[in-house]
Amino acid sequence: MILQRMSLIFLLLLASSTTLATEYVYRDLMANTLPSLCMTESAAQENAQKQYTIDKYSKIFCQKQGYGWHVEGVKNTGKLLCTDCKGETGNKKQCHLEDVVVTCKRIKPGSVGMLPGQS
Repeated sequence: MILQRMSLIFLLLLASSTTLATEYVYRDLMANTLPSLCMTESAAQENAQKQYTIDKYSKIFCQKQGYGWHVEGVKNTGKLLCTDCKGETGNKKQCHLEDVVVTCKRIKPGSVGMLPGQS
């Protein structure tokens, strides 16, 4: 009796592990961040290269792909580009990152659960 229950539980665990496999769709994106405010050159460079700024824009890049896209990782932070501020006195600049490469992922449709409208 106990052996039958244990074998049934073992078979259920074995069968459930294959049905819960999740497949993902991956996509690499390349985009630019927006320029910072007019600051001194060192402050603008530091602000553009902050990890917070990279994380924020990589999340935005993936979400713009549509519903369900999430950040898998940042492959390349790109190169720093600074330009002079127009109409500002002093040596003020705006900096941003060009060609940031982000890997986005989403769950492959139909790989988990039931599809809508099907039983």
